[in-house]
Amino acid sequence: MNVQRSAAEPAAAAVAVPEAVSALDGAGQPGSGRRAGLVPIVLVVGGGLSVQFGSAVAALLMPKAGALGVVTLRLAAAALILLVVCRPKLRGHSRADWGTVIAFGVAMGGMNTLFYQALDRIPLGIAVTLEVLGPLALSVFASRRLINVLWAGLALVGVVLLGGGGFDRLDPVGAAYALAAGGMWAAYIVFSARTGRRFPQADGLALAMVVAAVLSLPLGIWESGSKLTVPSTLALGAAVAVLSSVLPYTLELMALRRLPASTFAVMMSLEPAIAATAGFLILNQALSTTDALAIALVIGASMGAVRSQTGARRKG
Repeated sequence: MNVQRSAAEPAAAAVAVPEAVSALDGAGQPGSGRRAGLVPIVLVVGGGLSVQFGSAVAALLMPKAGALGVVTLRLAAAALILLVVCRPKLRGHSRADWGTVIAFGVAMGGMNTLFYQALDRIPLGIAVTLEVLGPLALSVFASRRLINVLWAGLALVGVVLLGGGGFDRLDPVGAAYALAAGGMWAAYIVFSARTGRRFPQADGLALAMVVAAVLSLPLGIWESGSKLTVPSTLALGAAVAVLSSVLPYTLELMALRRLPASTFAVMMSLEPAIAATAGFLILNQALSTTDALAIALVIGASMGAVRSQTGARRKG
């Protein structure tokens, strides 16, 4: 979940760096009436639902293939689909171009691997809430504005509530994996933006996905081995790839052609709430009142950071 949708992965990264998609603000097509105005919103919500329900399906697959095996299946299937659809050109790129796309792939693979390790240990909604702190921290660091430090403090209050005074309630290893995934998400945002400037259309995304898949393959084979070749497991892995990668990226690309980046970024701040809903409906992961309040604080902090950042850009 980022930057220029024509060349980089999940839309959720816009939570942290709305400037990365600000060039698309004026690219939207004028809507004719209320129905046309609702179309991009439906696309964004559809993309978010697809990503988080895909993560819920992945959690169901973990007992069969393991967390590392699920990551391998998802990245490998998504890489194959993107290679077929995008057909990226391999010639005409400099060493710097390849270095950037490799770094992007490493960040993407690390982000997915760490997140799925977290998902194997803590509830989906809480995992996404902790993960989103990475992009939020990047946003605060990039803006260097006092108001965003205050938003970060609000998010920290939410994290303390999630921990309930000690992350042992959540499984400290799972919480650590989610926070590390957030750090990789921040790195992913930086390198996806650079990839978007160096590669046309979705070529950089397709190539980076291949890098991530190749890096995850030994880990998946080591953990799951022949389990990855079971037809039902392969089918579920392909479903996770479509739900968590291919479909949401397509929907979000369509939405960004019609929706201001600031509005898009605020909507992406709702990812933890969508994840909590998916966890409840599919995985029976009910949240306590305290957990729900904590997630709401992190969502509010993310939305506030985006709003204050885009407001500052307009004044400037």
